[in-house]
Amino acid sequence: MNFSQLHQDRALAKRVAAGDSDAFEAFFREYFPRLFRFTMSRVGGDTDLAEEIVQRTMCRLVRKMGSYRGEALLFTWLCQICRNEMAAIYKQRGLQDSRTVPLEDNPAIRAALESISIDSDTPEKEQNKEELARFVRLTLEYLPAKYATALEMKYVRGCSVDEIGEHLAISTKAAESVLSRARAAFKEGFRSLWDFDPDFLLD
Repeated sequence: MNFSQLHQDRALAKRVAAGDSDAFEAFFREYFPRLFRFTMSRVGGDTDLAEEIVQRTMCRLVRKMGSYRGEALLFTWLCQICRNEMAAIYKQRGLQDSRTVPLEDNPAIRAALESISIDSDTPEKEQNKEELARFVRLTLEYLPAKYATALEMKYVRGCSVDEIGEHLAISTKAAESVLSRARAAFKEGFRSLWDFDPDFLLD
């Protein structure tokens, strides 16, 4: 577990719970996009529904922030509340809660899986790859949007660093830095969550 991140999460949550407007703005900027991506992957790409779910989640979070104790990463805690809001909306509308995008269709997941150097010529290896894919999916949910975008463009679309920079409205040199940090953030997140080294990912 990343104890440094937990300490930062507790401090931010405490400030938000105390009504610190600057802390709330920082919290919103960081977590609204991540929760939106988290939700979009579970509602079949329905932008309006995802936005409604996340807005309801954020409203509930403001009231519940004082109950965060830092026993898990803040984003893990936020995602659980978001799942509850999602389930509540599905129940209210009589919808079937079965709109999760298949793993192989999630661009961010495909971005990582494209670079996993594991042969899948036996059932055992194929099973291992499927289990690893689950770890990858959960890890990617913790990444900032810019990093996920850079990884998708690089490993799924096959975009050049110049193209990534143009899309992100930054220089080529800055895009190289973002891509490098995105790889490092993914690996650090993976290592923190699952307690084993993902050196074979995103080389």
